Amino acid sequence: MKRKQYFCRMIWLLLFMLLPVAGLAYVGWHLWVLLPLASGWKAVVIALCLLCFLTMFLDLSGRLDRIPMPLARVLYEVGTSSLIVLMYGVMLFVVLDMGRLLGLVPRGWLYGNWVTTACYLAVLSGILLYGNIHYYNKVRVEVALNTDKPLPHDYKLVMLSDLHLGYHNSGKELSRWVDMINAEKPDLVLIAGDVIDMSIRPLVEDNMAAEFRRLSAPVYACLGNHEYFATTPSARQFYKDAGINLLVDSTAVIDNAICIIGRDDRMNAGRKSVGALVASADSSLYTIVLDHQPAHLSRTSKADVDFQLSGHTHRGQVWPISWITDVMYECSWGSYQLGKTHYYVSSGMGIWGGKFRIGTQSEYVVASLSSTCHRD
Repeated sequence: MKRKQYFCRMIWLLLFMLLPVAGLAYVGWHLWVLLPLASGWKAVVIALCLLCFLTMFLDLSGRLDRIPMPLARVLYEVGTSSLIVLMYGVMLFVVLDMGRLLGLVPRGWLYGNWVTTACYLAVLSGILLYGNIHYYNKVRVEVALNTDKPLPHDYKLVMLSDLHLGYHNSGKELSRWVDMINAEKPDLVLIAGDVIDMSIRPLVEDNMAAEFRRLSAPVYACLGNHEYFATTPSARQFYKDAGINLLVDSTAVIDNAICIIGRDDRMNAGRKSVGALVASADSSLYTIVLDHQPAHLSRTSKADVDFQLSGHTHRGQVWPISWITDVMYECSWGSYQLGKTHYYVSSGMGIWGGKFRIGTQSEYVVASLSSTCHRD
């Protein structure tokens, strides 16, 4: 099994490397023939584009931690945003190429043409500007949860996932999110992993733990895969400093009425099964499972869990990647039900990489939990 997982990861890594390289070559050639500039200036433009893309690997390699914070933030944004810029740059040139093949676009439009260059940049900039503005619009999603298990009163839950706090989502942004959550006056706050992006350094330097301590309700969370990228011991210490109740293959009971089970992330191949975790819990309580990655949802249903909160997918962050995640996952976003088990897969409050949302949304969930049988 480990060998199979290794080969799968190597294939994904190879695709991750080859597809952008092919995209860079495609866009680079088109820019070379489109720009009405001398060869030297064309080389400068293409070299700058390549340099922007390569800065992404400073984050992936952990080297941003060695760079002064203001510069590290800029390099993170430039490097990770370049992936989205490259993808839409490729798509626009594909549209132009298809138009040429169909006889709709004259050949002269694609060679040494300032008008086409200006239009291309205007459309690309417009798409990215829209995506950036849309990212900052945090959508409030309402979910109604009902049960016949006894509860002492109705509960209001604020649920989040994928905050990805780090070089791009700073302490100032987290403060805004905390204010939004407190405004809901929740009984509980649940987080389905990936609080940390790639490095713990920005969270420590921005004192984000203090922001979490401003939350007016108890917070329960599970680990995500990015906590493993940030080194798990450091991540766990941050959770502790932030006053977050971290559940790693463990359980918490609220008011002797709600059982919250936090699963370790799939990055740990030796994590406990959801069946084993539920078996050790009180089945008479309303059971909530926090599991970062929404894989094998039927196992949660078979374990008679009442509700599961997941994240991880971001629903692809931008179209058309959202189509890919919709195919990859049984449920890549939104409400879902299997048997008596209800699910919500969040597209995330924050985001990895460039701050663009196109065809998806940044969101937080406000759930009302009600019972037909209130306990005295």
